[in-house]
Amino acid sequence: MTGIERLHAIMARLRDPETGCPWDRVQTLETLKPCVLEETYELLAAMDKPEDRANHVEELGDVLLQVMFQCVMAEQEGRFTFDDVANAISDKLVRRHPHVFGDADAKTPEAVLKNWEQIKQLEHKKESRHSALDGVPATLPALLKAQRTQEKAARVGFDWPDKDGPRAKIAEEIRELDEAVDASADTAIDPRVKEELGDLLFSVANLARHLKADAESALELSTAKFARRFRGVEAAAKAKGADLKSMTLEEMDALWNDVKKQS
Repeated sequence: MTGIERLHAIMARLRDPETGCPWDRVQTLETLKPCVLEETYELLAAMDKPEDRANHVEELGDVLLQVMFQCVMAEQEGRFTFDDVANAISDKLVRRHPHVFGDADAKTPEAVLKNWEQIKQLEHKKESRHSALDGVPATLPALLKAQRTQEKAARVGFDWPDKDGPRAKIAEEIRELDEAVDASADTAIDPRVKEELGDLLFSVANLARHLKADAESALELSTAKFARRFRGVEAAAKAKGADLKSMTLEEMDALWNDVKKQS
């Protein structure tokens, strides 16, 4: 029995209507959504530390479990099987790599992406998609969704020629945000402030794309760096017998600069 066959057998037993697990039996696509999301983020964290082989294997397995879980549910309902899913993605990979499995020519990653997008457009003519932007998942995190949307627009030529365009756009959006803030009586509820702030974030994501950087990962790194340094400030304050709540901003800033020099 292969590993995938064993996983399928275990999941089928857990979902058995009479002898299966009480929790597994009552799960639905709706109740599994949080599980899928959580396991995906845990896999992303494992991918940042590939040297931890055991954790990487475990988190990949957890994501695979979510795929198998839904496939077994679908089998019980007579909709599709795990093999249907595996064959569907296999067919898509062959179809979208004609430079490997056919006689198309694509010598660079850029050429591959161009062919891929053209093939997708032909496929989607059979579906209800009418825009180059169709297909961006609505539930993506905001920064990632921004970059995916920009990428799709760029593939049909709607894009700045280089990074200077989005960089200038950032300066423009900062000015417009400043104007909105200055004119607002309450920035917390002012829709224009929120709109201009969103425009600025969208432009930053666009610059990240032109720099060939992933905005979501870049922000995650900066957030982690801030958290690491802030914990250092807390530790430094504790070592001095002080509490952050009783310190002035200037005192905390001095500790921050000391910690920053060390990391």
